[in-house]
Amino acid sequence: MRKQIAAANWKMNLNFSQAQAFITELKSEQFDITDHRSVVLAVPAPYLQFTTEAFKEVAGFSIAAQNCYAQKSGAFTGEISVEMLTSIGVHHVIIGHSERREIFGEDNALLAKKVDLALEFGMTPIFCCGEPLPVREAGTQNDFVAEQLKASLYQLTAEQMSKVVIAYEPIWAIGTGKTATSEQAQEMHAYIRSQLATQYGQALADGVSILYGGSVKASNAVEIFQQPDVDGGLVGGASLIAKEFAAIIRALK
Repeated sequence: MRKQIAAANWKMNLNFSQAQAFITELKSEQFDITDHRSVVLAVPAPYLQFTTEAFKEVAGFSIAAQNCYAQKSGAFTGEISVEMLTSIGVHHVIIGHSERREIFGEDNALLAKKVDLALEFGMTPIFCCGEPLPVREAGTQNDFVAEQLKASLYQLTAEQMSKVVIAYEPIWAIGTGKTATSEQAQEMHAYIRSQLATQYGQALADGVSILYGGSVKASNAVEIFQQPDVDGGLVGGASLIAKEFAAIIRALK
């Protein structure tokens, strides 16, 4: 079975005492973290080292950065390099989240550089893709997502691609009042996998974990995760509540 992943993206939330309380509560929960299940916590940069230390003896848990810069080092005030991240034991990084694309103007070419650097330093990129509302309404979501994959991932060799996790975010279903169904999630996940199969072969495509990132919560996680091409979730708001996120972890296949 493909790796099933519950990934928490705290975004810019929780002060340090709140983060400490969350971690204490989450560690007190009971999980069945088998070989095919894993948990990733993408916490704000100031908490990366603390969280890495807190979970270093906990099997199945990894810590992720929410972003990285597209250069190895240099005069880039305020940015964080992949080498800095790996030097403190952080080996996952979210790349291309919809908020980075829409708010900070990150384009596909820049994201390709970030993916390349992350892999060069042995990190696991969690590469985000997904269409905004106008694209979904026009019915061109498949072409839109296919272009994101092509422009930011297809420079990779098959060996490199096998180390990437993909997260599909239906941006049109986040904060718009519209809701993506589990069937719509499955439809796009299957399409993404078919595109990977065309580029890299079916065997590789069948091994890539594809997460769903559209308002996953405890109440809908089981239904979404049971879809055959959905391999877990990239969780936003619900990942800020320990018991809620614990329930999402338990919902993994």
